[in-house]
Amino acid sequence: QVQLVESGGGLVQPGGSLRLSCAASGFTLAYYAVGWFRQAPGKERELVAYITASGTTNYLGSVKGRFTISRDNAENTAYLQMNSLKPEDTAVYYCNARSYFADRWGQGTQVTVSS
Repeated sequence: QVQLVESGGGLVQPGGSLRLSCAASGFTLAYYAVGWFRQAPGKERELVAYITASGTTNYLGSVKGRFTISRDNAENTAYLQMNSLKPEDTAVYYCNARSYFADRWGQGTQVTVSS
């Protein structure tokens, strides 16, 4: 079965950290660019970070220096390490895997930053 499954979301205090995982099954994630998107209530979905198949990364300006995207091709998994979290990072986070032939999405994981 082809799917992406996110995990690692939860409730964290401001300044805390979370690591999100995006596990692929049924296809080889190494051949895909991977992006992490987020969508807060009442807002449009935005691209937070992406990593190409060759390992090039890019970040939304507001998360640079706090978030790190990575991938472990042996585990068929991508990650988003989020440090120094702020209340404005609260959103549902989605993993996306994209190639010339396919565009796959996970179901999302909720991240809530609150004291």
